[in-house]
Amino acid sequence: MQTDVIVVGAGPVGLMLAGELHLGGARVRVYDRLAAPTGESRALGFNRRAAESLDQRGLLPRLGAFRWGPMGHFGGVRIALDMLDDDHSGVLGLPQSRTEEMLAGWLNELGVPVRRRHELVGLRQTEHGVVATFDEPAGRVEETAAYLVGCDGAGSTVRALAGIGADATPATRGMYTAEVTGVALRPRPIGERLPGGNMVVCTPVGQGRYRIVIHDRALRPHPDPAALTFTEVADAWQRLTGESIHHGAAPWLWASGNASAVADEYRRGRIFLAGDAAHEMPPLAAWGLSAGLLDAVNLGWKLAAAVRGWAPDGLLDTYQAERHPIGRQLISNAKAASMLYLGDDGVEPLRRVLSDLATAKAAAEHLIGLGSGLGIRYDTGPGDHPLLGRRMPPDDQLTLPDGTHTRIADLLHPARAVLVTTDTTTPPTHHWHDRVDTVTGTWTHQPDTPLDTVLIRPDGYVAWTSPGSTDTLTDTLTHWFGSVDAGRIGAAR
Repeated sequence: MQTDVIVVGAGPVGLMLAGELHLGGARVRVYDRLAAPTGESRALGFNRRAAESLDQRGLLPRLGAFRWGPMGHFGGVRIALDMLDDDHSGVLGLPQSRTEEMLAGWLNELGVPVRRRHELVGLRQTEHGVVATFDEPAGRVEETAAYLVGCDGAGSTVRALAGIGADATPATRGMYTAEVTGVALRPRPIGERLPGGNMVVCTPVGQGRYRIVIHDRALRPHPDPAALTFTEVADAWQRLTGESIHHGAAPWLWASGNASAVADEYRRGRIFLAGDAAHEMPPLAAWGLSAGLLDAVNLGWKLAAAVRGWAPDGLLDTYQAERHPIGRQLISNAKAASMLYLGDDGVEPLRRVLSDLATAKAAAEHLIGLGSGLGIRYDTGPGDHPLLGRRMPPDDQLTLPDGTHTRIADLLHPARAVLVTTDTTTPPTHHWHDRVDTVTGTWTHQPDTPLDTVLIRPDGYVAWTSPGSTDTLTDTLTHWFGSVDAGRIGAAR
């Protein structure tokens, strides 16, 4: 099989990206240095926008039973979600291992190969592609592709081999995370602050299983995270809570810190970064995993368009333009939230001020939108419609000419752009029929702001509206989806 895109890293971000690329028509392979998934669950869920992105591909039901978080917070400052227009609640208590398992099963159904026990040791770009060198059980092999994406986590090998620098802040304090069994603990799902700027988190994740996080201000970054023992974790838990868990067991442990880094570039030529390889942030509310999944759905369709030959000039550069500022902002937000979350009593006046502000709808929406992902707005073109550049609400419904109903999220399952119109005349999208689906109907519930026609990108973000957009629909289609002739050229590939 000839490969269009190599994805390095078989975590949730790499698996999601591989699926997006496949749906877009690219031939993709995933490589990972591990023989099997770790089974660890460093993130317990993801934010609202990441959940919507999975829903757009029909993947959310595959996760089975899970729960939505009824109460939001920013750094422990509670925000009442029921006063907001949009539902910002995220998925809580869902082990990352389940998300990873679901995505791996999806890729298996799609026929996307995942090559394990392949460690990346070399990488170079050529005029027409990339050459990746892997150490695998049978020896050293070279693989070639048109593009390569590093989804290989913090301390990314891809980032290092590509020579991409990072704006990094070293860890100043340590923290322990563990999944504990054989104990009975009181849940503390959003954290319980303790004197001296300490905090513990306890989230039930199954019958007799708890995910605990220990933020002990006395902890320094662990000198050898792989050598962390359950005794160290149990001692720290008892020191802060007075509760002994020494009689329990821990299927897995993790020593981490509050280090952060954002890559200087998300793209260098034919090499891209996504997930923690692009933006390492302190463990907090699964922001890192959520941002990584959104990186994947932003990059996937654009990279597939380049492979198929219809990507307009500059389309690949919009990945950097759209996602890099969000990575920087999220790390800044994570630092601010951590200061609130883990600060000592000296931070209490600031907490009280923010708690008062959070009762105001506009302030609450801004604070929660940073973490939920619903506050994202891309520059998709000039205009004054409030949906421009924002995600199209996935639960909005259309009534089709035959009287049936469909959700916006369901229309996005194929990972193609969609033009939704209430106008029965033939729109110009028929010239882009190989890249854009056209759906005619009426809104089941009339939007708050008039919306006759809306062009939705494959990642669910609004590129054009009528009324509202200044550019013509034809200009917008060309800007995001290339010329009409490009489609014919790509089909001949």
